[in-house]
Amino acid sequence: MAISTAVWSFALVVGLLTLTPGLDTALILRTSMLGHAHRAWGVVLGVQSGILLWGAFTSLGVTALLTASHLAYECLRWAGAAYLVWLGLRMIRDTFRADHGSRVPDAAAASESADSLLGGVRQGALTNLLNPKVGAFYVAVLPQFIPPGTHQLPMGLLLTLVHIVLGLLWSLVLIGCARLLHQWLRTRRAQRLLDRVTGTVITALGLRLAVSH
Repeated sequence: MAISTAVWSFALVVGLLTLTPGLDTALILRTSMLGHAHRAWGVVLGVQSGILLWGAFTSLGVTALLTASHLAYECLRWAGAAYLVWLGLRMIRDTFRADHGSRVPDAAAASESADSLLGGVRQGALTNLLNPKVGAFYVAVLPQFIPPGTHQLPMGLLLTLVHIVLGLLWSLVLIGCARLLHQWLRTRRAQRLLDRVTGTVITALGLRLAVSH
């Protein structure tokens, strides 16, 4: 397999994966719809940083050790599930706090405090790195697209960068579409509904990860 063929073939596979709705899409859309542009891009950068690390670990063979170890995989799976359930339930809980709180914070101040680039990076990176299925995907797929005779680490990183570029382009589309919907989400009621829906989805994904094998 030529390098160019490997790159285009891998781009097709991860392109389809990128377009498939999932946790990353839900987080990016939710954050963007609330008008938190900096935090939304932070989530994007965090997710792509996680993908870069998974690609590097796979190229070095570290992720293969993780998937080969049942105990290590289970520990990471339960940590990821616990984080997702905590994240989702916290979103839902905060909407009820806002309902029954004695004082609702000023919208501009709340937006400014929540619109944190670093906060988004941390959230996106944790969500991606605590998902063992991403590592399992890279272990199963990435080596198949590394042509024989090429250096594994540089080629693996090249393919990973293809995934990252596609992810950034798709995130640009998601954030742009979400910004158009922001006008309909200015009310507190609409924002609570969005957080409850997103929190329910994330909690369900966490529970699914917990019971999956």
